[in-house]
Amino acid sequence: MLRAVLRRTWLHRTGVCGVLAISLLGGLAPAQAQGDAVIVALKDRIRAAIQTATDGSEPMLAALGKVYAEREHALLWLDGGRPTRRGKALLEALKSMQDEGLEPEDYDVSLIEKLLGSDAPADQARADFLMSRALILAGADVSSGRVNATAIDKDMSPVQRRPDYGALAREGLTASDPRDFIQSMAPAGTQYPALKKALAQWRERIKTETYTKVPRGDLLRPGNCDARVPLIRKRLSETEADVPKAAGDANCYDDGLVAAVKRFQEAHNLSVDGVVGPRFTASLNIPIEEKVQQIIVNLERRRWAPEAPGNRYLLINAADYSAVFVDDGRVAFRTKVIVGTAKDQTPEITSTMHSFQTNPYWTVPTSIAGEEYLPLLRRDPYALQKSNMKIFADWSSDTELDPGTVDWASVNPKAFPYRIRQEPGASNALGYIFFPFSNKYGIYVHDTSSRFLFTEGSRNFSHGCIRLQNPFAFIEAAVKGSSSVSRARVETLANSGQRANFGFPAPITIQVTYQTVFADDHGKIQFRDDIYGRDRKVFAAMRKTRMFERAK
Repeated sequence: MLRAVLRRTWLHRTGVCGVLAISLLGGLAPAQAQGDAVIVALKDRIRAAIQTATDGSEPMLAALGKVYAEREHALLWLDGGRPTRRGKALLEALKSMQDEGLEPEDYDVSLIEKLLGSDAPADQARADFLMSRALILAGADVSSGRVNATAIDKDMSPVQRRPDYGALAREGLTASDPRDFIQSMAPAGTQYPALKKALAQWRERIKTETYTKVPRGDLLRPGNCDARVPLIRKRLSETEADVPKAAGDANCYDDGLVAAVKRFQEAHNLSVDGVVGPRFTASLNIPIEEKVQQIIVNLERRRWAPEAPGNRYLLINAADYSAVFVDDGRVAFRTKVIVGTAKDQTPEITSTMHSFQTNPYWTVPTSIAGEEYLPLLRRDPYALQKSNMKIFADWSSDTELDPGTVDWASVNPKAFPYRIRQEPGASNALGYIFFPFSNKYGIYVHDTSSRFLFTEGSRNFSHGCIRLQNPFAFIEAAVKGSSSVSRARVETLANSGQRANFGFPAPITIQVTYQTVFADDHGKIQFRDDIYGRDRKVFAAMRKTRMFERAK
């Protein structure tokens, strides 16, 4: 009996082995064919993507194709149509791109998930290709920005970082942890992580927000009683946690609520006086969804340009009406600034300052001459002389004209032919100090004769140039250690009316930004008005579908 069992077992095993051998030998060709079909499909997809690209993605696709070619077009993320450990990690990383203020669907997450599990070689090749492309795009977006800033607005010209697609492909497609790789691409500094944290916090508030709208009314001062007070308290509690309950009569504006109002005013660049007025009410009534969008836009701005553009730089935030000079990593100077109006906006640019001069001339731009000064000259040909201005025959001539001899009524305001120059002095629009730097907009940094404007909260009054409140203090910080120039010497020359040029001991990078949300020195998130309407333009551009393949 035992021998019979052993025999049957041996025969069974022999039969199985024989069947297995036959199966393996017979199945080798189909399996190989399946693998070959995936390789062919992947090659075809990469080739077609490069040949049909019309959106500037060719360098990225070429870099992607090179990595695949070096690996003989083996799939990088899938095995048998299903994601490997790395593939799963990549999909999770793509889904978490919303933490960066970016949309997972910009990386084809839904389309990739639809393709997973398919046995079709074309589907496997397509899914693996899309995953590789998504990783490169995610790294590029986090390191350099989702959109091209210069294509959004003519006044947005930051020196935007350009992605190195070759490095992104080489390092990203072989990274053991895709999420860590994407995170490593994020901008350096404290601002980007602070904004990411703020984005998560404000998104949480959306989930519980009831949104209480506060109606406008008369000015409300500490100690006043008004039916709006409970609404103000409720609305503030929806935007921040530390709002105390009423100490007595719920309709009375008590000290605890005054403190909460002042915190809100400080965070939104309002007069910190505890008075509830129209600007406070308007800021308070902004829905949290709009605050979230504003944070998303400013995360994008942080990706465009470095937080610290060098070792020695003047950083101007037009939205905050502020400037800070950093020398060797240390803040050496801060001041208020005046920037351009909504019509004549101060652009976002990066350049270099090498010098400054005392008692400058101001040559009036032709646009200002035609739009603003020509109407004055038509009413009174000698009107500009009261402001110490001279008129010359043309831009190459030093021949001064008698304005009374010109037929101003016949002058075309859009083709103003004359040169108007304001002489140095107390009334000069540039003040006593002028800081030129190269840029296509024709703007510069300068002093001002209208110092009273620095007392205003919103200081967008110029034609685009940046006016410094304390130019001599800036010079003192910028020439510190110099043996040839000092603040005292510059002030003496300026007050004497002498015109002189000075070079900085070392060049100064000037970066003009437009950060409407940022973390202050204490890490507190600050919101600023979108005075130029750029936030909505950037947000709209970020939500546009890429000119890439999309699910049909």
